[in-house]
Amino acid sequence: MSRLIVVSNRVSAPRDPAAGSAGGLAMALSAALRKYDGLWFGWSGETVATFRPEAKFEDRAGVTVALVDLEAQDVEEYYNGYANKTLWPLFHHRVDLTAYERSYGEGYERTNARFAEVLAPLLRPDDLIWIHDYHMIPLARDLRRLGVKNRIGFFLHTPWPARQLLVTLPHHRRLVESMFDYDLIGFHTREWLDLFRDYVASESSVNGKLLPNDALEAFGKTIQTGVFPIGIDVEAFLSARNSTFGARTYDRMAASAAFRSMIVGVDRLDYSKGLEERLLGYEQFLEDNPDMRGEVFLLQVTPISRDEVDAYQDIRARLDALAGRVNGDSADMDWPPGRALNGPFRRDQLAGIYRAARVGLVTPLRDGMNLVAKEYIAAQNPDDPGVLVLSRFAGAAEQMGEALLVNPFSREELSDAIKRALTMPLSERKRKWEALMQVVRDTDVSVWRDDFVASLTAVVKPADGDGRAKAVGAA
Repeated sequence: MSRLIVVSNRVSAPRDPAAGSAGGLAMALSAALRKYDGLWFGWSGETVATFRPEAKFEDRAGVTVALVDLEAQDVEEYYNGYANKTLWPLFHHRVDLTAYERSYGEGYERTNARFAEVLAPLLRPDDLIWIHDYHMIPLARDLRRLGVKNRIGFFLHTPWPARQLLVTLPHHRRLVESMFDYDLIGFHTREWLDLFRDYVASESSVNGKLLPNDALEAFGKTIQTGVFPIGIDVEAFLSARNSTFGARTYDRMAASAAFRSMIVGVDRLDYSKGLEERLLGYEQFLEDNPDMRGEVFLLQVTPISRDEVDAYQDIRARLDALAGRVNGDSADMDWPPGRALNGPFRRDQLAGIYRAARVGLVTPLRDGMNLVAKEYIAAQNPDDPGVLVLSRFAGAAEQMGEALLVNPFSREELSDAIKRALTMPLSERKRKWEALMQVVRDTDVSVWRDDFVASLTAVVKPADGDGRAKAVGAA
């Protein structure tokens, strides 16, 4: 049986598979690596004075991980620079926040070449290689330059930008050309895939061809693409929800609500999440519905991340000021309209928080998928479920049409959706929840993982046949 080699910027294989804080993606990939006797390769998170092309190996609950130390300059230019100041804002349609620094691009190319230099000697001829996310887009090209002929797949966990925005990136053609050294490229949604196909077919410097079954031809090569919507580990999340700690968290949150309806948002601190727009929509709701003051409150859980990036420091300051205004203008002696929590929470804690919330607000301005939407649904009590308010610009909206879909840029639309969610009859809430829960089950993370691996395995390599990528039946 072929090994599966998972490659990502950071290796998140949990040391304890029962850890309540381990994410569903990490658990699913770890299970696949144990099944295929595989390897998880990536940056250690550590820096060294001088890069050495060698990996450090660890065993994490039966998963072999290979870790690479980087120089401080690599981290600054590749990770903080090109990945998080260039590609991340651009892929989320924030050209106004995108930094186009030549040194960032050079660091991105250099560091990916270093990853390839360390990874290539670890590979066996029949290994399947699965590379993840925007940090490592050129890695297949660098591996091919070192003679690696294995099947290599790539999955993008973010949106893909519209062609009119992508062309603002210096050397955009070179970035896309490097993707044609993959055998299979996966996206969360049909929209993100279609935007990628539009660039390949419509950009004059590429002049690519759209082939049947979502294959693409450009740069003298043919690749297969597909849509693979990611999900959560449903059974593990239900176990966390029903655990002693999950139940205790639910009881604490229900008690702290003091017979008020709780609205919850759970997001990493990021300008793509629409946090300012959400607070403005909630403020509008309080203005539009004075009779509901004192009857509801918004709990916003926002773990801090990337605090060294200026844009994140700015958004944190603006959110603090906006939250202070909402609370200051609307609060009563025994009723703060909003509460904020900034620390990280375990999966079982989040399940208890979700379950206690009458409304789940998932309103990013643009998001690859957004698994909080699926976690909120999975956490609900089937006999008295809450209502999901979901941005139409989240990847999850393509699957979760029974949610209340909103335009997060409109504070009035957000206000109306919050009111409808709070006043929705039980019969309608149950009908919507049942339909959404079926989607959550049908798109379990293990389905996503197994579909991608099967599709990568099925791709016909040039040495196997006529050199044209075979249709793999991706959904």
